[in-house]
Amino acid sequence: MVQATARHLLVSTEDKCAELKQEILDGADFGEVAKANSSCPSSSQGGDLGSFGPGMMVKEFDEVVFNAPLNEVQGPVKTQFGYHLLEVTSRS
Repeated sequence: MVQATARHLLVSTEDKCAELKQEILDGADFGEVAKANSSCPSSSQGGDLGSFGPGMMVKEFDEVVFNAPLNEVQGPVKTQFGYHLLEVTSRS
């Protein structure tokens, strides 16, 4: 089964998500931005979600994580939890 590792951050608005994406694209560290802004418990690990397979996360995550290029910030991705930025760090 395919496995991926990824990190993400979660905020309540699309505007805030887009603002944080621009900060990261301008050179801010993804992990530090996640620690400072994400409402997900993973924020304490810089947004690191560890390793997971298809179907273990919500559908919108799977679509990005198992198709997006590695090490590129994706999003905003809307789920029932809010708006996410995702970065796929590996896939095997």
